Amino acid sequence: MTPRVTSTYRLQLSPAQPFAAARDLVGYLDALGVGTLYCSPILQAAPGSSHGYDVVDPTHANDELGGEQGRRELVAALREAGLGVLVDLVPNHMGVAVPAANPSWWSLLREGAESPYASWYDVDLTRRILIPVLGSPGDVEALTLSDDRSELSYYEHRYPVAPGTGDTGTPQEVHDRQHYELVHWRRGNAELTYRRFFDVSDLAAVRVDDPAVFDAVHAEVLRWRAAGELDGLRIDHPDGLTAPGAYVRRLREALGDEAWLLVEKILGPDEALPRSWPVDGTTGYEALREVGGLFVDPRGEALVDAVAAQHTGAREGLSVTEHAARRLVTDEILVAEVRRIAALVPGGGDDHKVRDAVAELLCSFPVYRSYLPEGREALDRAVDTAATARPELADIVRSIHAGMTAEPDGALARRVEQTSGMVTAKGVEDTTFYRWNRFVALNEVGGAPDRFGVSPAEFHSRAAAREAASPATMTTLSTHDTKRSEDVRARLSVLSELTAEWGVFLRSASARHPLPSPSLELLAWQSVLGAWPITEERLAGYLTKASKEAKLVTAHVDAVPEVDEAVAAWPGQVLADPEAVAEIEAFVARLDAPGRANSLGQKLLQLAGPGVPDVYQGTECFEYSLVDPDNRRPVDFDVRRRLLERLDGGWAPAFHGATDPDEIAAAKLAVVSAALRLRRFRPELFRGYAAVPASGVAADHALAFARGGPAGRERLVAVATRLPVGLEAAGGWRDTVLPLPGGADDWTDVVTGRPVESGAPQLTQLLDRYPVALLVRPA
Repeated sequence: MTPRVTSTYRLQLSPAQPFAAARDLVGYLDALGVGTLYCSPILQAAPGSSHGYDVVDPTHANDELGGEQGRRELVAALREAGLGVLVDLVPNHMGVAVPAANPSWWSLLREGAESPYASWYDVDLTRRILIPVLGSPGDVEALTLSDDRSELSYYEHRYPVAPGTGDTGTPQEVHDRQHYELVHWRRGNAELTYRRFFDVSDLAAVRVDDPAVFDAVHAEVLRWRAAGELDGLRIDHPDGLTAPGAYVRRLREALGDEAWLLVEKILGPDEALPRSWPVDGTTGYEALREVGGLFVDPRGEALVDAVAAQHTGAREGLSVTEHAARRLVTDEILVAEVRRIAALVPGGGDDHKVRDAVAELLCSFPVYRSYLPEGREALDRAVDTAATARPELADIVRSIHAGMTAEPDGALARRVEQTSGMVTAKGVEDTTFYRWNRFVALNEVGGAPDRFGVSPAEFHSRAAAREAASPATMTTLSTHDTKRSEDVRARLSVLSELTAEWGVFLRSASARHPLPSPSLELLAWQSVLGAWPITEERLAGYLTKASKEAKLVTAHVDAVPEVDEAVAAWPGQVLADPEAVAEIEAFVARLDAPGRANSLGQKLLQLAGPGVPDVYQGTECFEYSLVDPDNRRPVDFDVRRRLLERLDGGWAPAFHGATDPDEIAAAKLAVVSAALRLRRFRPELFRGYAAVPASGVAADHALAFARGGPAGRERLVAVATRLPVGLEAAGGWRDTVLPLPGGADDWTDVVTGRPVESGAPQLTQLLDRYPVALLVRPA
């Protein structure tokens, strides 16, 4: 890994925030202490793309971001400031919604199996390529031909006409001669002839397992690396690849050993990356769960559970909800993928029982996917779970297992593995996490909602293991994919300490303004509290998405108009009700200060702890966003520049009792900038790991660790306050002290700039200004 990667700052590039805008931020990021700019995808994306994950041409930088010239100018500015460059790469799929924008897809549609790009896509070319775009089955009559008869059009959608097939006949007759077939959009889930990204038919899977295809689609980014203009890659959605292990091994060889290579891999709480993968680590969701869980009070679980059960009228276990959601995905959304697998099972074909067995196996994986021959244990567990749950399918499930283990590189094994990840992602992240809403601070990507909090012992154990096994892995608290920002989760974690108050608020608020689903009400009121203040537009957009993702009372595909109307109207009704607003504001006022203490605590532990920390755009200050697209809103960098300049001018913003917006925002910025600068300019302090236990009556409310030296002689200590409501209720820190390594007294808190007067400081003094401290002493 390149030495300059001490931390990253994730920036979402788009036509509204192109390379030039990023270049203008380099001075601010340098001053903030960032080590590397972490860019969203920058290869040519579909016209108007706001995220870049729908790449249409991997051979050059996105023209809508400023093209090659803009990219090179950004890199030059970063290099001049001493900053690195990490780029998000999307190898699994390409955008095909606008065929004319994607040269390889256009060629494939035009020439079929004779196209020079026929090997690029994971598509069945023995049949016509099915394109689910028509608004109704009869809409084929709406097709038109261009004046030169070289293109077919369906309203704004354009498609090529194969050479020699368009000279005569009606548009419909010409359509029947093509290598593709335009069909009703509802046929996509069950009949699609190409692999896609999850259930998104506009993103077609690319066969990077083919060495020639790999070379072609990676040539440009590898050129950047060879030119010294790229320090590393973040690989999007490796679980969708045919052979992720082989892919990352080929990529590592092409990049070289010094490049930073990360995979966007969601690991379960007890899962690790395959040992054969030559990567530096993941994008850090496991750290998100561990850090955030520290600020959830496990003593609140029973009452939180009771509040949710009383409100919904049921107490359903997470595993039950997950299985039902996964089966919905296999039976209604990924039908084509299940059929494709069933056809590979000896004697399978279209037999319903075989498809049922395939679906049950896919729904039984304890992880997203296995990576045979590694990950055999996960596959074995899935088989046992499916066979036990459905004894009548056991023989078929075990025959699938036998086929997979006999040929771990065979088509059956690869298809099952690819699809299990899709089923888990769609069934858990995109469905269950919008249904099982007892405590949504835990309903996060990589999270474990049924594990109510993380103990200090577990946190220290996992942090030490990360330092020992993968010190260059990324850690994160917020990303473009998180369901809610770190500060929303930090505030909502306070509900675990105020469970009775939460129950009272929920009963009153939901009685005044009900929603069509009790589950949605649970989610909605937690979201209101967590993201407050929030506009009607933002809340309506979020709840509309959430209700459709849950698929309980409405859905994206089978919408229920009266439900959609009620959900869309709800935010306006709530915000127009003075009594409701007053009730919300009163409870948020109770949550806000301890929530901000949690925010500072989890931020410091992430920034100072093992791994390479990422800061998602804007989260250096308090940022209360919900799921995409809410978390892609423009960031006010002018405010952040101004506050950082004031901090550097000697301003010491207060935390306790602060009411001024600038002072509140600057408190988090002070913690972030202190930690980032220390990481960048004294990287030797961020090695090793040892827990530092507090001593005294409130010791359980302090979480501290030491780094930067041999045991007992470390030169850095980070300390955070946890469960602040309980701490205050018990009388504060009182006589609790923090014995520092070696008993030395020459420490300085770099957040406040104050010296520490004792080798075992009283926490009531050490944490009197901020609920965190970052202590450093000379070598």
